[in-house]
Amino acid sequence: METIEAIREILAENLDIDPASVTEESTFDSLAIDSLDMVQLICDLEDKLDIDFGEPEGLQNVGDVIKHIESL
Repeated sequence: METIEAIREILAENLDIDPASVTEESTFDSLAIDSLDMVQLICDLEDKLDIDFGEPEGLQNVGDVIKHIESL
């Protein structure tokens, strides 16, 4: 599964965010994702993609999350 597809699926399931509105350029503010939602997203991504996300800093948009995951 592509990383962006996993993110879209999780956001649709957990926050009722339209998957079509989630692009690499989407900021978390524009998607109305707060810090608690971010923690849940990261936990769900770890489970779905079988990764250890760690504690990255400066994630501003979906593309930043994708780049971080691909660097693992």
